[in-house]
Amino acid sequence: MSNTQTINQKALNPPRGECRQCWLHAYASRQAHAHLGWREDCPDCVDHMKNGHPADMIVV
Repeated sequence: MSNTQTINQKALNPPRGECRQCWLHAYASRQAHAHLGWREDCPDCVDHMKNGHPADMIVV
């Protein structure tokens, strides 16, 4: 299994108590943030930093 496959599997399978979006953005950062320009903040990440994690995104 290559590193890319390992990273993607980890990104798609957060442990209990973690936010699915944050986990994905942390472990597949390049793919999740590919649409952003140089030094542009991710609106989804900023929203989570300011407002917290929606309950429906937390792994139970």
